Amino acid sequence: MTTSTRGTAKVPAVLVLEDGRSFRGRAYGAVGETFGEAVFSTGMTGYQETLTDPSYHRQVVVMTAPHIGNTGVNDEDPESQRIWVSGFVVRDPARIPSNWRSVRSLDDELVAQRVVGISGIDTRALTRHLRERGAMRVGIFSGEALPDEGTMLAKVRQTPEMQGADLSAEVATKEPYVVPAIGTKKFTVAAIDLGIKGMTPHRMAERGIEVHVLPATATAEDVYAVGPDGVFFSNGPGDPSTADHPVSVMRSVLERRTPLFGICFGNQILGRALGFGTYKLKYGHRGINQPVQDRTTGKVEVTAHNHGFAVDAPLDSVSDTPYGRAEVSHVCLNDNVVEGLHLLDQPAFSVQYHPEAAAGPHDAAYLFDRFVSLMEGQRA
Repeated sequence: MTTSTRGTAKVPAVLVLEDGRSFRGRAYGAVGETFGEAVFSTGMTGYQETLTDPSYHRQVVVMTAPHIGNTGVNDEDPESQRIWVSGFVVRDPARIPSNWRSVRSLDDELVAQRVVGISGIDTRALTRHLRERGAMRVGIFSGEALPDEGTMLAKVRQTPEMQGADLSAEVATKEPYVVPAIGTKKFTVAAIDLGIKGMTPHRMAERGIEVHVLPATATAEDVYAVGPDGVFFSNGPGDPSTADHPVSVMRSVLERRTPLFGICFGNQILGRALGFGTYKLKYGHRGINQPVQDRTTGKVEVTAHNHGFAVDAPLDSVSDTPYGRAEVSHVCLNDNVVEGLHLLDQPAFSVQYHPEAAAGPHDAAYLFDRFVSLMEGQRA
């Protein structure tokens, strides 16, 4: 990706999809070119958390809400140390941010972090196109002198696809670190960072858990060296079919019957560890308004999602696995996609969405309490 940081308000830009469709608009953020997988997010708010979510690595995010940037950018809400999206697409960017927590504009932040974006296009038409054709490779090109569309399309088609991409190690921490418990320490958890969001260990710390965040390359020996009461596998980017190392580590955890909790990518890792397959969704689930039913309680939750792959497991029957019986615990009410797994014979479960809800609804926060209950039961 090449970028420039001069003013972009009137600089022409074009978005080119791999199937040849293009949209012309204005540069937003840095000027240059960028590539990734085109996906759309349905959140009306929370763009700062979206931009800094490592799960969006190598993706160009299209915001379906028309007005983005109204609340500016602050230094409290980022979910990681940087913006991870490859590109950002909005219809009507805010001209002047207005929020008491804002310290700079979203446009300025995109420029500072050299993120190429585009504004002024019909994001509704682009979203409809992606819903019909599916997520696909895309390029954003901006500048006073743009290449012809044939050249731009050729560049897009030369970029790697998301299917088969092994990305978690690219976004995970390189060195272990500890998030201390808030108040009295009750438990120790080893968290495998596959692209973890900052709010996740915070939610555990609120419950008296000291969280040891480990790199994606951590071994089972590294996990048990911290003396964990439980093990957590985080969200992250890429194709779960490539994640052989995390699957191997999870199987070691299952063999020891240590309480285990996974979210998003961690749910797909648990699916693979149990012997289920995974597959790529047509356009994925992204946003903060996805309805999911918890089959153990019958309750319907409005949840925050960011996943383009899913677990292929039977919805209506219990499965025998090398680690005991397993069942689908949560399901998306929009399309019946598996949204959670639960082992019946040992303390392990996972969900495909984001119970830390950053940003988004807090309906699923109880899942952290469920993890605590598993560790309490194991200790007893």
